[in-house]
Amino acid sequence: MTRRKTPQSGAPSTPQTGTPAFAAVSGYRQSDGGPASAPDAASRDPGVKRSRELGQTVDGMPYNTEKASEYGAGAGIPAPGDTSKSASPAAHASTLGERLATPKTGGAATPGVNAVTGELSRVRADAQGTPLTTNQGVSVADNQNSLVGGLRGPALLKDFMLREKITHFDHERIPERVVHARGSAAHGYFESYESLTELTCAAPFAEAGKRTPVFVRFSTVAGERGSKDTARDVRGFAVKFYTDHGNWDLVGNNMPVFFIQDAMKFPDLVHAVKPEPHHAMPQAASAHDTFYDFISLSPESTHMMMWLMSDRAIPRSFRTMQGFGVHTYRFVNAQGVSKLVKFHWTPRFGTHSLVWDEAVKIAGADPDFHRRDLWESIENGQYPEWELGVQIFTEAQADTFSFDVLDATKIVPEELIPVMPIGRMVLERNPDNFFAETEQVAFCVANVVPGIDFTNDPLLAGRIHSYFDTQISRLGGPNFHELPINGPVVPVQNHQRDGMHRQTIHRGRVAYDPNSMGGGCPFQTGATGYVPFPEPMPPGGVEMRGKPAKFAEHFAQATLFYESQSPAGQRHIVDAYRFELSHVTVPGIRRRMLSMLRNVSEPMAAAIAKGLGMPLPDPMPPAADAPAAPEVERSAALAMEAHPGEAGIAARKIAVLVTDGTDVEVVRTVSEALGARRADVRLVGEHIGLCPACGGMLDADAALDSQPGFLFDAVVIAPGDPAVDRLCSNGHALEFVRNQFRHCKTLLAIGEGRQLLDAAGIAPEADDRGVCFSATPDAQTLDAFIQAVSAHRHFAREESAGWRKI
Repeated sequence: MTRRKTPQSGAPSTPQTGTPAFAAVSGYRQSDGGPASAPDAASRDPGVKRSRELGQTVDGMPYNTEKASEYGAGAGIPAPGDTSKSASPAAHASTLGERLATPKTGGAATPGVNAVTGELSRVRADAQGTPLTTNQGVSVADNQNSLVGGLRGPALLKDFMLREKITHFDHERIPERVVHARGSAAHGYFESYESLTELTCAAPFAEAGKRTPVFVRFSTVAGERGSKDTARDVRGFAVKFYTDHGNWDLVGNNMPVFFIQDAMKFPDLVHAVKPEPHHAMPQAASAHDTFYDFISLSPESTHMMMWLMSDRAIPRSFRTMQGFGVHTYRFVNAQGVSKLVKFHWTPRFGTHSLVWDEAVKIAGADPDFHRRDLWESIENGQYPEWELGVQIFTEAQADTFSFDVLDATKIVPEELIPVMPIGRMVLERNPDNFFAETEQVAFCVANVVPGIDFTNDPLLAGRIHSYFDTQISRLGGPNFHELPINGPVVPVQNHQRDGMHRQTIHRGRVAYDPNSMGGGCPFQTGATGYVPFPEPMPPGGVEMRGKPAKFAEHFAQATLFYESQSPAGQRHIVDAYRFELSHVTVPGIRRRMLSMLRNVSEPMAAAIAKGLGMPLPDPMPPAADAPAAPEVERSAALAMEAHPGEAGIAARKIAVLVTDGTDVEVVRTVSEALGARRADVRLVGEHIGLCPACGGMLDADAALDSQPGFLFDAVVIAPGDPAVDRLCSNGHALEFVRNQFRHCKTLLAIGEGRQLLDAAGIAPEADDRGVCFSATPDAQTLDAFIQAVSAHRHFAREESAGWRKI
């Protein structure tokens, strides 16, 4: 059978002009849509080149030539499978990041080889040009039909190929994590700024410029694996360092404190925040009775609740949120000298958030919003990057603080101990396979290397045990460390044997220590191995259950956090509490929460009570009799505005609204100017694909009804009389710009584009820098727009009459 090949050959010429339609270059790098025409063959952008080559590969198979052979008398003689050769391996790669090798990921897969070294390349498979087989390596002649007794006869029990395929499919899922089930991850590296050998002998900090491979997983806490990305929740921030002394897992969150002080309470906390057991609602949400019943009876949670009700709980993206180790750890140097340490990750793209109305809408339009952003930013070369900073202090210093550094509900204010930058982390490669890497990765707080040690934090003590134990259940046995993503980059030798899913085949007779039959090997390393820091016992200590007296102070740092926020940040905390507590059905729980919050801020509690239509109850009696006065009353570092980042508009998603009659040259000028600053520009039309425009053709890669305004960081309304008239009569366009304005984002209206804002009822204040007007896209206008977008939000708008009526 002859088949006509139709490879892509570049953007098609249009009948009207004979010239290619204009499409935004970044439109070819999206994971959820794209232009109708092929990318420019001359483009050297890796993502665009991959898009072109993938299109050519797909066009090489315009239809299924095997389909006809599945029917009738000829079905008993199956036809060979059809193939389409790709121009390069990148066309069918999982990720463009495979060209970036590290000691863990290795290089790209070898075409046509299933290579089952400490590198992941040993288990990376590529099917190009290979025949289909069963899991036992038997060639599969027909993968479309079950074995039957005649064309209309029964399916036969002896069809082992059907059984293998269906059985494996039935067992493809593993138990999800109890918490942090919804996650996304990426590969990268950590680079040390300088040698820290005076502080620690930990391998990643041994010398300036040393790079250590990492795998980082971000997650929500409360939701199930299929829940939305934009829920109000804590975000996990877990980093696996594949060091040359073994694996170190720094398992933290995007908030520096936690709800509880002792691991004994962790099951209670999770049971309270999970969907209520009688009707399994709400999913991935804390706004319900059982959670606030627990919280209002656990005042130690007050500080963490300030963070959870703040904008930190609805980050703009994973790459725009901070990370923290939460607990106080130890640095230990080669001489056994220890200092206490707290870990801080600060993003290069700045610390930015969503607003609540926006987060709710995004959850409906794109529940994978954060996952998609992480994937696309890496594929597009806008690599997420964080600076690692540490707070270093002695135990003598810690003893002078008004709080206990072993209390996970407390921070060490930066005014007391500044954060010292020690390195940077860059994520530059997406996983090849979500299940094998992101889903099967096992983080364990117990995974430390020489130079890193624990403290007596009672919450940390429970986590050391819990993480390891849950992986045994989730990953099917004690050998989860042999899964490729979990294996270290250094050799593993010990006497542990057998167990489910064991992969290592050990030579010899010896599986015990001490031994002589194996020459005493593997042998213990003595002082060169991991030696725990000799933590002194408290004088006169006895076995008991309880907490130190300083743990009893629950409100001072909650007040510190609230008072350190901007007016907009404080307003959003109040609004969040109003929303959450309005979903609590038991009035007594609301009253108890208000009584607790009066110990944080009287104005805040009063504003929340007003929103609930309730009088203020008496303040909750504090647990501490005479707490020490706090050292710091306001801390600038606690406000998100203190961390704007240094990336400008790089990776910001900016919509240019286009339709029939839009000025092509204006769109080209704007797109190229924004693209030069590495913004992610999308042409959003009434439909995707080609549309006749003023001066040529435009190729829209997104549509108004499928890519709403709240999915973008900013919008440009291009001029053109007929085009703007069409947009003014389009409800999706009107709602698009209303959402941009409502969510305090930046809008640029060029020429007649202003009419769309008028039609949408948008009336900005004269000093609103987030709404720009210009007759033309001149350099001054575009510079002002770029500066406005880099500010992320314009929250002063929330206090205007124009904002309140939208």
